Amino acid sequence: MPYYGYGYYGGIDPTFIILIPAILFTMYAQFKVSSTTSRFLRVNTQRGFTGEQVARRILESNGLYDVRIEMVRGHLSDHYDPRSKVLRLSQDIYYGTSVTSVAVAAHECGHAIQHAKGYVPLNLRSSLVPVVNFASNISWILIALGFIMRGPFLEIGILLFSASVLFQIITLPVEFNASNRALVQLGNLGIVEGKELNQSRKVLTAAALTYVAAALTSVLQLLRLVAIANRDND
Repeated sequence: MPYYGYGYYGGIDPTFIILIPAILFTMYAQFKVSSTTSRFLRVNTQRGFTGEQVARRILESNGLYDVRIEMVRGHLSDHYDPRSKVLRLSQDIYYGTSVTSVAVAAHECGHAIQHAKGYVPLNLRSSLVPVVNFASNISWILIALGFIMRGPFLEIGILLFSASVLFQIITLPVEFNASNRALVQLGNLGIVEGKELNQSRKVLTAAALTYVAAALTSVLQLLRLVAIANRDND
């Protein structure tokens, strides 16, 4: 029976098994981050700082007076924008005094500190953004054409998809480093102490699993596409 890249008539593409570890780990990561952040959203810190206050204190202690703090909509939509030097915190984090609020706010400050210090992986990731945006928009179109038509479409699509994989891999040290910086700041500035610092670490560790899951999924998807391309060429 003819093979069209995504499977056989009446059957399931056997290369799909490559993605199973990523699917299972992603499910675990989503459960872990949801349960951990929700749990510690209900645990207030003794010092009672809001996420906004924590962010401002960390930024100012590192001389980052030019970084603005804004509130944005969405649940855990927090991020630091290096282009405009804006740290955006979701409402629960901005106003919250919980362990989760403090930890997430400090993590985003970690990215601001990275930016100020010229942290190489962050700069590299930022430089890849326009490339990845282009590649992600066109790679799957070319891959789909490669499944349907003969020609170099599949190989070119895989090459472009590789840029997204590289982006996900570079994201890992960026996120881990931001969390490490966050924990150092929380401890050194006396924002949290003892048990609360360990709880903050749990929140950030759980959040990091989502980035590991994304990287693993991208790598295994790339391996699957390569396996499909090699089999189509046989």
